Amino acid sequence: MTTLEDIIDEKIGEVRTESLDLSFGEIVNLYSNKELVIQPEYQRLFRWSDAQKSRLIESILLELPIPQIFVIERTDGVLELIDGLQRVSSVIQFINPSVLNLESLVLQGCDLVKDLDGKKFEDLPIRLRLTIKRSSVRTVVIKRQSKSFLRYAMFKRLNTGGEILDPQEIRNCSARMVGDDGINFYTFIQKKASHPAFINCTQTLAPVEKEKKGDEELILRFLATKNAQNLFKGSVRDWLDNYLENIILKQIDFDYENEEEQFDRLFTFLSNSLGEEAFVKYRGNNPIGGLAPAYYEAITVGTLNALDQIRNVPTNVVKQKVIDTVQSELFRNYTGSGANKRASLLGRINTIKNALLELVNE
Repeated sequence: MTTLEDIIDEKIGEVRTESLDLSFGEIVNLYSNKELVIQPEYQRLFRWSDAQKSRLIESILLELPIPQIFVIERTDGVLELIDGLQRVSSVIQFINPSVLNLESLVLQGCDLVKDLDGKKFEDLPIRLRLTIKRSSVRTVVIKRQSKSFLRYAMFKRLNTGGEILDPQEIRNCSARMVGDDGINFYTFIQKKASHPAFINCTQTLAPVEKEKKGDEELILRFLATKNAQNLFKGSVRDWLDNYLENIILKQIDFDYENEEEQFDRLFTFLSNSLGEEAFVKYRGNNPIGGLAPAYYEAITVGTLNALDQIRNVPTNVVKQKVIDTVQSELFRNYTGSGANKRASLLGRINTIKNALLELVNE
């Protein structure tokens, strides 16, 4: 009989790690020699202010503890940073800004040694410059022999709940941690997010949401709504996470050719019929507000489910039908209180589908 201890021991054996102390001078050299990479796909660079960067340099000089960083060893032996970007990039910018194509970091906001303010790396005495270069940070290396799922889970746990990455950025990075299957699926998401018809239909997505990869999240949300309503338990974030995991860990089949054909056909139709205001609320015939996610789910999948029958209906007739339907009491019942229930999700999708099918018989 397999015991709990046996299960845990087996899991421990699936991930191999090594801990070592790397000096900041070594880290700068590794980065300069392309032996350490910082993937922009993983984390958006330099969200720290110059004052935050400066206080890190101050902490290093004062020999205060610096949190550990995590890297993954790729098959070619190159190390890839997966946690600790702000710390690593701040030190690289201070010591050798040219390798990042940045201006020199001028220290500011140092609250323990105010005399550091206004100093660049070259302004410091040689002993202090060497102190920074020789100071080390504990580095956890996830070895290349580790199973892809454990690498994926570690990245997700390191970043979930942090302030650096938004949910869709975490999904992006997590998918890439798995390897080719994750990279292929997320590349598909990014490709569809750049489709002209999709871009036209989602013009009302707020710029701040686009910055957080909200357009890519909409692609994932459409696929989950179409293919995995059974995974929806009330939390949209958990739903999308679970669907993504099922795809990249190959627990659910994903037919790329068929999915692409359906997506292109649907959004071309929506772009031609509904245009830029495809997924907004209406007052009369006047669009109001920005993109409404519940409307997006209902209109995309509801239209897809009726598309073969309505493809020859005039586009202006389709648009008016959608405008009228999203203002109906029935539709609003599925988008108001309790909207985050599977029954409501299915109800609003079917409301759009059934309304569109009425056009065939009119």
